[in-house]
Amino acid sequence: MAKLRTNHARQGKKGSSGMIVKVGIFGALLSALLFLFNRFSGNSSPETTSGDDYSAEEYFLPTSTTGEVVNHRFYALSYNEKYEQAEWVAYILKKENLEKPWNDRSDIFLPDPDVKTGSATPDDYKGSGYDRGHLAPAADMAYDPEAMKASFLLSNISPQSRNFNKGIWRELEELTRSWAKKCGSLYVVTGPVLTFDPKGTIGENKVAVPAAFYKVLLDLEKPEQKGIAFILPNEVSFEPLYEYATSIDEVEKLTGLDFFPELMPADLEASLEANFNLDLWEFSKQKFQDRTEKWNTQQ
Repeated sequence: MAKLRTNHARQGKKGSSGMIVKVGIFGALLSALLFLFNRFSGNSSPETTSGDDYSAEEYFLPTSTTGEVVNHRFYALSYNEKYEQAEWVAYILKKENLEKPWNDRSDIFLPDPDVKTGSATPDDYKGSGYDRGHLAPAADMAYDPEAMKASFLLSNISPQSRNFNKGIWRELEELTRSWAKKCGSLYVVTGPVLTFDPKGTIGENKVAVPAAFYKVLLDLEKPEQKGIAFILPNEVSFEPLYEYATSIDEVEKLTGLDFFPELMPADLEASLEANFNLDLWEFSKQKFQDRTEKWNTQQ
């Protein structure tokens, strides 16, 4: 390249101009090739509303029944105005982030300014008797102070029974972090089951109280790629967590969502979504005991 530049320099201003054009074309071609490589190798990320981090590769985001998808810096969501909450929140949970020092909880719940139709407000939850339940847990976002703050946006919150939130939901969240550390990373999608009649509504904005919640997990780390899902009633539970395990396909049928529509090849998507093997996911007898003896009765 140095010899090429020297030869062109000898041709004077006209030659220099030609070289600039050629270099510009070469740079454009290189950028295009890089874009295509990232596009088809799954290394690209969607546009975000803030910062340079990604929420999840766009090819692994679920479909949206509402068309209102919000790409935050650390997670993405699809907002359902009718029920005043997200129908799903999606992000990638990485071992390297979970091993970073945790930032303190902000505990400041705020409306989401990026929801065009307007999200729920803190007043909706006051005196409701329901917990402000995280869909993307604060602990999953504790590796970054901005991520922690973003987890308290009310688009990431859903009304949960207190002994559900502090009981079996906590157990599932803690186990998900354990599984992510073991796997290296997990694609996580969480949301309320809005196809069930809600238990009621709260607040001036009539935030629906879901009858159940789901969590979908996908491990694409080779060689042991696997998937699993859970459907949990929004109530106290004394049953083992694995009793609520199911396939991703079953959650798709229940919610009307398609969780990983762009996962390729198609036969891999079909296999991972149709099957789940409890033996590949390590459950904790200690957490189950803690839940049934302590967590379920916490105030």
